[in-house]
Amino acid sequence: MDFKSEITKRFFAKQDIGGAESINDLRDKEFSGVKLTAEEKFALANFDKYRLNVLNSQENEEQFHNHYRQLQVIANLGDWREFLKDTYSK
Repeated sequence: MDFKSEITKRFFAKQDIGGAESINDLRDKEFSGVKLTAEEKFALANFDKYRLNVLNSQENEEQFHNHYRQLQVIANLGDWREFLKDTYSK
């Protein structure tokens, strides 16, 4: 049995547990050479802008690290379509 088959049997894929495609999934697609749609590119840009605004607004190192971890979770598990909303494009 090859390594990929073994890993697939041991771990659930995000789609197996009902997870939505995330910001980091979009980044992986883009780095793999897959052309992203205009909406996907827009969501990535909005997330990056949001991430910078959140991190730059922190007043101390502890807050910065707490928000950084939260943003990592959002990028890994949150639905990328959330970042199409007007809230993130301002």
